[in-house]
Amino acid sequence: MASLGPAAAGEQASGAEAEPGPAGPPPPPSPSSLGPLLPLQREPLYNWQATKASLKERFAFLFNSELLSDVRFVLGKGRGAAAAGGPQRIPAHRFVLAAGSAVFDAMFNGGMATTSAEIELPDVEPAAFLALLRFLYSDEVQIGPETVMTTLYTAKKYAVPALEAHCVEFLTKHLRADNAFMLLTQARLFDEPQLASLCLDTIDKSTMDAISAEGFTDIDIDTLCAVLERDTLSIRESRLFGAVVRWAEAECQRQQLPVTFGNKQKVLGKALSLIRFPLMTVEEFAAGPAQSGILSDREVVNLFLHFTVNPKPRVEYIDRPRCCLRGKECCINRFQQVESRWGYSGTSDRIRSLNMRKSKPWDRMIPALVVMGQLTHSGSCSRNP
Repeated sequence: MASLGPAAAGEQASGAEAEPGPAGPPPPPSPSSLGPLLPLQREPLYNWQATKASLKERFAFLFNSELLSDVRFVLGKGRGAAAAGGPQRIPAHRFVLAAGSAVFDAMFNGGMATTSAEIELPDVEPAAFLALLRFLYSDEVQIGPETVMTTLYTAKKYAVPALEAHCVEFLTKHLRADNAFMLLTQARLFDEPQLASLCLDTIDKSTMDAISAEGFTDIDIDTLCAVLERDTLSIRESRLFGAVVRWAEAECQRQQLPVTFGNKQKVLGKALSLIRFPLMTVEEFAAGPAQSGILSDREVVNLFLHFTVNPKPRVEYIDRPRCCLRGKECCINRFQQVESRWGYSGTSDRIRSLNMRKSKPWDRMIPALVVMGQLTHSGSCSRNP
């Protein structure tokens, strides 16, 4: 109807001026007579559809726009809203949202559909919600290190699995040893088993770097136990125990408990039984766990007896080794034969390698070579003339 405004105004103006005077061509309408009928701010939007060649471009033009919008979302009412300048109102279109999300479809068209023109979302970050809307309107993905976790949460909440997959892919590409524990916690929280598995593999390969990162002490107790249960960690048990003690101290502070031996033992709970003390040397045990105060006197004595006497008394801790390298060990002779003129009476030295990938022959896997050297040292050598 807005496009009909100037014509209607022109007819009215010409009719008004033609009544008193003789018949003749009506004068053109003045700009001032058109102003009240056609708002100036909508002039640039007139015929905007003609400038968009595809449906994707037309929907993208409507993203975060008041044009044709029929609902608004109010975000930022929680903590930090005052610092950000108050709540943020984001316009949207019910049809577009319902077409892209089953949650929005139920919100607008279900049996308990809302009729409110404004919907409050106190638990959603504005940047993450805008990233979700941008994806629904244009299939465009805009995520970064600061927004990927909140965007993943928002995509999960509103059941947009395609955006979830983009977030997980972004996290996978940026997975490193120093953020593996933080991402593992989030992967378990958001039920992303593929990402969790990749995080655990990274922790297995670079355990020392992973537990030295700041994010290690921020993980929850269930994540800590899931890591301690693994047989594939590449770290000495004494160093792992030291990291667990650091975690216990941080957990005491989170729970506002005094950092005492008893409280550290309390917050560790079942995680303490997953430390494999029998894998330590007696020197490592004496210098660390025995003096930590976390173990009872009886546990310390039993473990010392386990280290020093035979037959070893039974202890309540796992003694299964943690093996970070798996594969078949292969040996070959480095030399086909040894010249007899050198008078060498032993065997030629050999090369030992580990096949880390079973799908390929070991002799093609040069990176899998971990040990090289002479395995047999018996024999003598003399120079024959």
